[in-house]
Order: sequence, then C-alpha cells, then structure tokens
Amino acid sequence: MAGAETTEVFKCTMAEFFAIVSDYPNYPKFLSEVAKCEVVKQEGSRKLVEFHIFLIKNFSYRLWITENPGKGIEWTFDSGDLFKESNGFWRLQEDGKGGVRATYGVDAKFKMFVPGPIAKALVNVNLPNMMASYHKRVKELYGK
Repeated sequence: MAGAETTEVFKCTMAEFFAIVSDYPNYPKFLSEVAKCEVVKQEGSRKLVEFHIFLIKNFSYRLWITENPGKGIEWTFDSGDLFKESNGFWRLQEDGKGGVRATYGVDAKFKMFVPGPIAKALVNVNLPNMMASYHKRVKELYGK
C-alpha cells in the first residue's frame, strides 16, 4: 500500500476550508486531474462520491466520505477501476493565527500491478501540486 501525509497552513478559517474540501462538484474547477466529481448517494453525514480523473488515461472510482464539520473529512474506498483500496482524511485545526492547519493523509493500493516504489511516487508526486491548487482556491474564494 502506498501512503502519504502532509500538513499545511491555509489563510482562511476552518469553516471556509471545510467548505472547499467538501464541495465535491467544484473539484474540477481547481484540481486539474479531476474531470468530474458528483455526489451519487447520501446517508446522513456519509456521501458516496464518484470521481472521474485523468492520470495518463481516464479512471473513475467511488469513495464513501464522512463529513465532520469543524474537524474534517474521512473516506473509504467503495469501487472503481484504479484502486483496490483508498482510505484517507483531511484533519483540520485552527493554527492560532486566524488560519487553519490542514493535514491530508491517504493510503492507496492500485488494482493494476505497480511496483511499491513507483506506487509511492505516484501518491507522493501529486501532493505538492494538489496543495498548491488548494492554496490557489482559498485565494480565489476568500482573497487571502
């Protein structure tokens, strides 16, 4: 299983950042690899979200996402053609300076054979770009 975790401070409130990470249909507006993202089912605080992404070729997968406003989100793999497993989270906490400290973590196992070091690289290489996209989104929406 390939895993990665990173923590960054964003110049917005926890509520503002939570609004971004839980606004799945708008992911394609700021995450370049996401072509489409939609909530296909909801059960209380859990949502089944379908992602259509492009990484060398088109893939789709579904995650059960549990939302905890003020704390973050967690997800578990449901189905798809890219992963055997994908579990992760966004954990949010105030940084004491008016911003939010956001920790993103993911563990993924690919369906196709991918050697361990390459799988880890695939998971890790996208993190800096993804985080830069979230910083840009915060600035676009909140001017911070």
